[in-house]
Amino acid sequence: MNLRQELQAEYARYRTRRWFFKDCGVGLASIAAADLMSRTAGAAPAPTNPLAIKKPHYTGKAKRVIYLFMGGAPSHLELFDNKPELSKWDGKLPPPDLLKGYRAAFINPNSKLLGPKFKFARHGQSGAELSELLPHLSGIADDLTIVRSMKTDAFNHAPGQILMSTGSQIFGRPSFGAWTLYGLGTENQDLPGYVVMQSGQKGPSGGMSNFGCGFLPTVYQGVPFRSSGEPVLYLSNPEGVSDATQRDTLDVLKQLNEERLGVVGDPEIASRINSFELAYRMQQTAPELMDISQEPKHILDMYGAKPGEASFANNCLLARRLIESGVRFVQLFHEAWDHHGGLVNGLKQQCGLTDKPCAALVRDLKQRGLLEDTLVIWGGEFGRTPMVQGGSDGRDHHPNCFSMWFAGGGMKPGITLGQSDEFGFNVTEDPVHVHDLHATLLHLLGFEHTKLNQRFQGLDMRLTGVAGELVPKILA
Repeated sequence: MNLRQELQAEYARYRTRRWFFKDCGVGLASIAAADLMSRTAGAAPAPTNPLAIKKPHYTGKAKRVIYLFMGGAPSHLELFDNKPELSKWDGKLPPPDLLKGYRAAFINPNSKLLGPKFKFARHGQSGAELSELLPHLSGIADDLTIVRSMKTDAFNHAPGQILMSTGSQIFGRPSFGAWTLYGLGTENQDLPGYVVMQSGQKGPSGGMSNFGCGFLPTVYQGVPFRSSGEPVLYLSNPEGVSDATQRDTLDVLKQLNEERLGVVGDPEIASRINSFELAYRMQQTAPELMDISQEPKHILDMYGAKPGEASFANNCLLARRLIESGVRFVQLFHEAWDHHGGLVNGLKQQCGLTDKPCAALVRDLKQRGLLEDTLVIWGGEFGRTPMVQGGSDGRDHHPNCFSMWFAGGGMKPGITLGQSDEFGFNVTEDPVHVHDLHATLLHLLGFEHTKLNQRFQGLDMRLTGVAGELVPKILA
């Protein structure tokens, strides 16, 4: 066979049905695309500023949120839910009916019970019962709303954190912070509306999905900040790029993107325009805002903050500075509470790092008149078992019962909601599921949780899914 015949044979092999749809289909696709674009061209483009301030369904009591996420799951039995009876059962097997049908993450459900390791006392006019590990928080007991009857569906970290953050154990759903920004916009157009900072041993087990935007436009996702050095990596211009050159480049990009936005109305283009412009403005505002050395010494001492160091204390002070500057949602992840062993020393260490800054944050917000409309949230993804793990000094994951606390933003101060059984194992009074919590938090921000939604894959998706009931007992 000569070269001509070989080429003809090769050409014949490619003239197939698959070839026709692959190559000739391009022309058909372009006709269809042109038709679709002609239909959308006359439609109103997406707003050029997706972060503009928006009105909620009704006037909410909370305007902004600081979420102190204690990743790893703090033990409610050592911090908030005093169980004297559990001390009497220390070293004994639990009653058989207690563990019927129970699933644990890592331990044998027939492990022996472990009594609480720290003392409790009542504080303030409210008489809130708190652990000796929390002396600073005890000093603001009357400002707190404590819920001891939280429940969740997950008993491993990543699913539990994703559920607490997004209302679903499935990756790819918008976080609570993203929904808040989507519904309210933000007051400061020179900073991200949703800022995330991290401390502890590592980042959250659930990863960036804890503060992602899911199917919402990317402009609503959380922006990670660092508490030392440049707040955002690559915030400064590289050598040789002047402000004038950068501004000229951004102006051209903005013009091109706005022309395209006017044609197709794609909200991701609006997000891109906003992100470019926001990054430019942040170069001027973020470094100064993140410099806590400007704070008076008594404020630094109150938090235990030290300029130039990365710490949870610094992050708490930065959170106050951020919301004071108009940022809508600040989330601090402190991933350090997974005490399968070394419970006593671990809790002493982490409470030593977090108790003082948390109490200082509430005090600081209150003295500045910000606590009334700033919602502060503290809690992890689930609780810990009353059974022992890791020899004699550890507790496993536990979804049936755990504790959280709140301050400001329309929460009723000085109350403790809910009861658990004598072992702190199951909720016995006023259960609050994660979905119920989300419905209540959205209510405080001015939203009916069933109406804050976004159509995705043919469904009206929302933070609470198809569940969630308001918890009126904790509302002021």
